[in-house]
Amino acid sequence: MKKSLINTIEQDVRFSDVDSLGIVWHGHYVQYFEDGREAFGKQHNLRYLDFYNQGYVVPIVNIQCDYKQVLRYGDRIIIETTYTPCESAKINFTYRLLNSVTGELVVTGSTTQVFLSKDGFTLQLMNPDFFREWKEKQGLI
Repeated sequence: MKKSLINTIEQDVRFSDVDSLGIVWHGHYVQYFEDGREAFGKQHNLRYLDFYNQGYVVPIVNIQCDYKQVLRYGDRIIIETTYTPCESAKINFTYRLLNSVTGELVVTGSTTQVFLSKDGFTLQLMNPDFFREWKEKQGLI
């Protein structure tokens, strides 16, 4: 079984995230996934600027989100972001968002990112050297 890396952060639901009914608009969960990826990158030394400085951008090519409960303005959420390694040249994350007061699972989801050269946006079919080295340092390969 392959090892996974996890990051967990906690944050408040922002006023700007809710609709006129006071519940989080469905599209903002994608932003919560982004918040989780950025926190993961900070903790595990895999930031977007690290990719860019190595000559790559990593756009999302697939996103999935399953809604279980609603969040409201004033709620506090836990964002759990898990990186799951794979052999192909892509980055897979899964997410669990929980209400930090009740512990209820609110949303599950996943994203897939690929490597493109920052000059020309050419799809990379092999893991870039720096990413392979990062995976080795993390004990993922």
